[in-house]
Parts: sequence; C-alpha cells; structure tokens
Amino acid sequence: MTFRKIIHVDMDAFYASIEQRDNPQYRNRPIVVGGLPDQRGVVAAASYEARAFGIHSAMSSRRALELCPEIIFVRPRFEIYKQVSNAIRSIFSRYTDLIEPLSLDEAYLDVTQDKLAIGSAIDIAMEIKKSIHSELNLTASAGISTNKFVAKIASDINKPDGLTFIGPSKIESFIEHLAIEKFHGVGKVTASKMKGLNIFNGADLKRLSRQQLIQYFGKVGNFYYDIVRGIDNRPVEPYRELKSIGAEDTFKEDLYDVSLMLHELNIIVSKVQRRLASKQVKGHTVTLKIKFSDFKQITRNYTHVAPIQLEEIEQFAIDLLKQAPIDGKGIRLLGVTISNFNPYKNNLYQLSLF
Repeated sequence: MTFRKIIHVDMDAFYASIEQRDNPQYRNRPIVVGGLPDQRGVVAAASYEARAFGIHSAMSSRRALELCPEIIFVRPRFEIYKQVSNAIRSIFSRYTDLIEPLSLDEAYLDVTQDKLAIGSAIDIAMEIKKSIHSELNLTASAGISTNKFVAKIASDINKPDGLTFIGPSKIESFIEHLAIEKFHGVGKVTASKMKGLNIFNGADLKRLSRQQLIQYFGKVGNFYYDIVRGIDNRPVEPYRELKSIGAEDTFKEDLYDVSLMLHELNIIVSKVQRRLASKQVKGHTVTLKIKFSDFKQITRNYTHVAPIQLEEIEQFAIDLLKQAPIDGKGIRLLGVTISNFNPYKNNLYQLSLF
C-alpha cells in the first residue's frame, strides 16, 4: 500500500517571534501582539514568555495585563508578517508545489513526490526547519504523517521547534490515546457534549458506531467515525474557491449584557481580521449571525461599495448588532462573516498566503 507523505508546518508564536527578532528590547520578555487594554483590545499572539503566565490568543488585553503586569503590548505589523510568510512559502516551494496554507503561519505540504527526490518526509521537514531558522532567524514545528489530520496534531506535540513523525502503524494507537479536546475541529461545546456521553479520548469515540455518531453529532459524525480510525483522504489543495471568511463563538452562558456582547464581538472580529489578513483579501459584505437562547437564529448583513478595510469590520458588526431585534433576549452565539470578494480569474483564488 502506498501512503501519502504530508507535512504540517506551524511557525512558533509567529507574530510575537518576529517582533522579538526585530526588536532586541523584546527578546526573552513577555510580549503580546494586539490591541491595548484601554481600547478593549484582544491578544492576537503571545510570546512563549507571556504564555507562561497563561496568556493566549483571543484573550482580552485587559485580562493579559492582569495575569502579567509587566507584559509589553506591541501593535501588529501585518505587512511585515506577510513578507516573512512569502519568504517561508519560497522555502516550501523548493520541495513541492502542493502547498495548502491555512494562515500566515501554517501550511500543509504534500511531499509524496518531492522536487529534489529526497524521498524522506522527515528529512525534508528537517531541511525546511533548518532553512527557516538560518535564513529568517525564526523557528517552526513540523508534524509528519500520512494524512492532514494527524500531521496537524503532530506539529503541536513538541512545540516550540518540534518535529514529530506518526507513522502508518502508529496512527490508530496515537488517535485512541488522544484527548478529545486535542481533536482538530472539536470545539469547547462539542467536547463538553462528548464528555457528557463519556467520550474523553479517541478510544471512547471509537466505541460508538457510525449511526450513533450521526445521531449525536449530525453529518460530522461521519468524519469522527473515519478519523478515529486514521482515515482522512483529504488532499493538499493549493487552489480553492474562496466564498467567505468568518468566525463564530458559542458561549457557555447566554449573554444579556450589551457590553459583554460587544466584548465577545471584538474577539470574534479579531479572528476574522487575522484570517482576512492571512489570505490577503477584502470583501464587500459583512454578515452578523445571532443565535438566541431559544435556538432561533437570524442574520443581518451590510454591503459596502468599496472593499471593507480590516479596521472597519468591527464598527459595521456593532451597527448590525444594534439594529438586530434583541429585545432582552439571551444570545448563545455570535458570528461575523466577510464575503463578496473581488472576482478572480476563473472564480478561483490561489492560496498564495506565503
């Protein structure tokens, strides 16, 4: 049987590492890239020194300051980050043209047939990591396996500067021992539901039949059934039709306070901004999704004549929220999506994030 050779490369604390590289005064210091606390800012990235205090991306800057009073806040420089990403993409392309970027700082590579005929995916990953370090003075972690799901999880195991290989004979055992929270695509809400069904790891998930998983989780149950058995046939896709970019969050407790809604909206918008920046696109339509405590759902959207700038998204989303018929109802979910991108040749967008 012939197996694919998939590498998932994930840069280590990408934005923060670039700032520490370019600014000696930030080195070995706890820093976050993001907005300021007094402006309801959100952490976009945290250095490993900051993470030691429990600070992480999407956390409010105010909370980050509470956890680490000596934290240094740095404004993001997306143009610089994109330039570095282009250099990383250039390194990847030495080995393969099958590159699927997920964001500015991570990508899948299919090196089943690599350009340099090296053959070993482990050796290729090591060379990529070495080149990133020597040419860009940054570190990356790599996961290597026969499919995208396992490669992505593997890249996170030995961070920073890690390299983890999960071979074909080890995949099922690896997934069986994997905590359910570590499954890529299983969020907090789904993880909580799984635990309520006594599903705590891959082995627990594997005990359920396909029919049971579909009954509990809908169509995604098919994915869970296959993935826990190491089955993931998704190819690395350099080209993809781009229709929308968004983010949403389901809250542990329903929101009634408008200030809390605005805070959560700020976090969601920050995620959307990062994803748009990584894909280097701008859309004309912003859509706000609201799900109430009774599970009824509404959407409101606004289309702008000119492409919507990153800094404009939050205000448009706030305006849509203010216009929505909330009337004291509890909100369990908010989502923001940008769509209606400028047309591209053949309606295809090449993911040239790097």
